[in-house]
Amino acid sequence: MSGLRVAAATMAICVAGYTALILGFAQAVTPATANGSLVTNEDGEIVGSRLIAQAFTSPEYFWPRPSAVDYDAAGAGGSNLSPANPELAERAEALIASHGGATEERPIPADLVTASGAGLDPHISLEGALFQAPRVAEARGVAPSVVTAVIRDMAYAPGAFFTEGRIVNVLELNLALDAELAAPAVTE
Repeated sequence: MSGLRVAAATMAICVAGYTALILGFAQAVTPATANGSLVTNEDGEIVGSRLIAQAFTSPEYFWPRPSAVDYDAAGAGGSNLSPANPELAERAEALIASHGGATEERPIPADLVTASGAGLDPHISLEGALFQAPRVAEARGVAPSVVTAVIRDMAYAPGAFFTEGRIVNVLELNLALDAELAAPAVTE
């Protein structure tokens, strides 16, 4: 009987108590992160998370890295395909074709044809975004320089000066582009 009391007390402390303590600390210190880093639109509706990729397939939007789990956050994971597996090569070729192909003068960045380890990476490289800029600009009927300017404004180095490359959050980039192009042009 005393063993059951010890087990119950241990579960209460380690499961309920520890979880409540960590959740309370997270809510006090970083509430946005503790609540999933949710992104809302102008109407206050949740449109996604800064931390989890979602599929964009329309040509007027930037596309994220491919996902082996179809962007399902409940089942994060890689494809577990060997680099020598022909299915992996076929998938890469299909992705290259969907991006309009690649040439020696215009190589496609690797992150646009390879999935991340979890399949949910919400970022693409600056190079990946710039590669997609002509397609997005054409689909939106604007000059590529407009799209490129938004990309460069949104790009950042995740490790500050410790990191060489810059990345862009795909959801935030698409929302910023929608906001930029929805605003009426200023005339002087």
